[in-house]
Amino acid sequence: MTGERAFQVEAGPDLPPPEALRAARAEGWVPDLLVDGRLIGEGPAEALDPVAVEAGHVAQLCDRRRLPRWVAAKNPLSGGFVRTKALMREKELVTVCEEAACPNIGRCWARGTATFMICGEVCTRGCRFCNVATARPAGPPDPEEPARVAEAAARMGLRFVVITAVARDDLPDGGAAHFAACVAAVRERVPDCRVEVLIPDLRGRWEALEAIIEAAPDVLNHNTETVPRLYSRVRPGARYERTLELLARSAAAGLRTKSGIMVGLGERLPEVARVFADLASAGCELVTVGQYLRPSPAHLPVSRFYAPAEYPALARLGRELGLGHVEAGPLVRSSFEADRVAEEGLAPV
Repeated sequence: MTGERAFQVEAGPDLPPPEALRAARAEGWVPDLLVDGRLIGEGPAEALDPVAVEAGHVAQLCDRRRLPRWVAAKNPLSGGFVRTKALMREKELVTVCEEAACPNIGRCWARGTATFMICGEVCTRGCRFCNVATARPAGPPDPEEPARVAEAAARMGLRFVVITAVARDDLPDGGAAHFAACVAAVRERVPDCRVEVLIPDLRGRWEALEAIIEAAPDVLNHNTETVPRLYSRVRPGARYERTLELLARSAAAGLRTKSGIMVGLGERLPEVARVFADLASAGCELVTVGQYLRPSPAHLPVSRFYAPAEYPALARLGRELGLGHVEAGPLVRSSFEADRVAEEGLAPV
């Protein structure tokens, strides 16, 4: 059984004084600490799951006046970035990279990869972590969009394309036919290109999901986002059980199946372990884990920033609970370097 997280840290000049550590623990900025074996927090020590953390990292987590260095993304405006942005505007395409204010936009665009967002720019849901605008969409999806996505993929020389969409609860099929059309268009225009789809839950319309499954994407991704206890606060339009059923149906159909969660919203380590176990039972092969970053003051606050050492520990935990590959890191997002992850984590065995 997985215990509560704790930081195991050595005392030294870089570590804040005990009173500062106790104050940060009381605020929830750090979990329980074991400083040279001495407990600061609620414990009990034998019920904790400790991970070794550098004293300097603990110091940064105790200072909420600024972001920890490891979540401050560097987004250079390289030639690849400029070319990708120009192509997106030329083809009148929307990317989740821009709409969701992804911290990796400079890194991915510089290397000529992007995640296309179809079905419009506004979402019918109001998830409290997401930067995509919420409103009632104006009309059906653009029937020319699949061809434009395929042409952009060809112009960029992509070997791996990620296609996602806003939630379109106003459509009878939730946008499933449009997903299928985009997959087909990319396959026709760039036959050697692999395709990952990152889909909404379609409100549990399983006949709509079948249309996407029949399009046979190389990877079907649907994000779990958070632990069940936090669903009503984080993504009130979704249901945890519905997410698991969607993933199970994808895996049962023989598709490589993927999901992702955010950390830092108030979840506990045993709850994360349960999600990992549930995803493995549903047939998920790949899971991404990344730090939640607040897009604006109108969105949910960050409960806690995770230390760098926690991500390898989470990846190990996921593998121990039956997941094939866990891509975990502060700036990892669901489509983070999806081409590389597919090669490293989803290669046939």
